[in-house]
Amino acid sequence: MAAKERAIPAPGVNPETAPFWAAAKEGKFLIKRCTACNKAHWYPRATCPHCMSETTEWVESKGTGTIYSVSVMKRAPEVYAIAYVTLDDGPTMMTNIVECDFDKVAIGDKVQITWRPTQDDGPPYPVFKPA
Repeated sequence: MAAKERAIPAPGVNPETAPFWAAAKEGKFLIKRCTACNKAHWYPRATCPHCMSETTEWVESKGTGTIYSVSVMKRAPEVYAIAYVTLDDGPTMMTNIVECDFDKVAIGDKVQITWRPTQDDGPPYPVFKPA
């Protein structure tokens, strides 16, 4: 029997995150990039965490990366992997790894973005699967 995926509540959408969630509904993964220092960052926010500039812009990410750290949680009937993924675009984000062999998922694995629905018809949220 396949593991049951966790139900995720719909995210709170506010003016600062609305562009991210609107793009997610279209299957696009946006991150923020600072126009002052040119570094990308995650989670999306108005102020650059690298140089503190407020000149940031939304850019579409490739949605690919490498697992930096991973922990598999087995709590019947749920099994899930929590991971830090370093995006090929630069930033590292906390996420889940799905559609994988939970006994074989490992640090260094290449992954790509995929989307999962949220409760109450909210926007989908980003997760990663083996590339």
